[in-house]
Amino acid sequence: MSEGFTRGSPEYRRVAVALFAAGFATFALLYSVQPLMPLFAARFGLNPADSSLALSFSTAALALSLLAAGAMADRVGRKTLMTASLFASAALTVVAALAPNWPMLLVARTLLGVALAGVPAIAMTYLAEEAKAEALGSIMGLYVGGTAVGGMSGRLLSGLLADFTGDWRMAVGGVGLAGLAAAVAFVKLLPPSRRFHPRAGLTVRQQVRDYAASSRTPGLPWLLLCGFCLMGGFVTLYNYVGFRLLGPPFHLSHAAVALIFLVYLAGVPASPFFGSLGGRVGRGPVLAAAAVMIAAGAALTLSHSVALTVLGVAVLTAGFFGGHALASGWVGRLAGPAKAQAASLYLLFYYAGSSLVGSSGGHVFSAGGWGALIMLVSGLAGLVLLAAWRLNVVEQQL
Repeated sequence: MSEGFTRGSPEYRRVAVALFAAGFATFALLYSVQPLMPLFAARFGLNPADSSLALSFSTAALALSLLAAGAMADRVGRKTLMTASLFASAALTVVAALAPNWPMLLVARTLLGVALAGVPAIAMTYLAEEAKAEALGSIMGLYVGGTAVGGMSGRLLSGLLADFTGDWRMAVGGVGLAGLAAAVAFVKLLPPSRRFHPRAGLTVRQQVRDYAASSRTPGLPWLLLCGFCLMGGFVTLYNYVGFRLLGPPFHLSHAAVALIFLVYLAGVPASPFFGSLGGRVGRGPVLAAAAVMIAAGAALTLSHSVALTVLGVAVLTAGFFGGHALASGWVGRLAGPAKAQAASLYLLFYYAGSSLVGSSGGHVFSAGGWGALIMLVSGLAGLVLLAAWRLNVVEQQL
């Protein structure tokens, strides 16, 4: 059996590029609707919370489907499932662009969430199986960096296309075509699994036992809390920052608001940097630092200065991606044989945070304004800080 690829090897580079493309496609397709929410609200007569359902339905479906994705990947293989998911997701994004009304758009976006479930948890599992321990932190950081570029590019591309064409359909369709190109690159570059062994005859009872065993992994409940709070706070701010910047005192254009998403680039170096730093000085303290960055960045967006608001979003973005890189890599390190199930549980809570907090944050914003929303985001960062302390204790006991 292969001992796993090492950092700097040709296989490492191919895997890094392939999973960077997978992360790009997944998050570009998923989050391309975020800058379009004000357009959805105007076109379909929706309030901010209702317009966020275009994202929340996708992330809710993604979260629930992750449980089945882990078991399916144990049968059909990691690369096979990820390939099918990427191509199906790109096709469904094009379908969403053709939706005749709001309910049909939500149906297409919900199916997109189901299709995407075959990528995030399985990518984490593939890396945990195929990489040597010394290479796992850095390449996981590169994968998460790909999700940062995808999240930025999807938002930026859809926002600019919407401003240029005045048509949200062209914006969504353009992102779907970009996702298709990334899927082609992925299937050509990713090496087949060498350390994966199919598990035939898995029953529902066995799958439940696997998930139950994973949930008892020391420290995993705190990592699940981290995933929920990290993603919940991050998506909540990004969902509604467009409404804030389009209105007083900023009155920015849709194109200018789309350019704000360039700060997503802060997540590209932050992911591998935090992953490597956590391996050197300890994951707990570095995760705590990421939580502090999230709270500080959120506080900066309270300013009426565009420059300070953009800086705040950038700081929060770096803290989020650094925290996610640490937490997701920690799951693979702590998990036993059922790595796919542990990764699926983490991402179930991760996307549940996006769906539940992302939508409810709209009601907080409508009722209490931007200050109330920032209090919500900061409170979630405080829970991550608590989890980092508890995880540090667990790590020292292992």
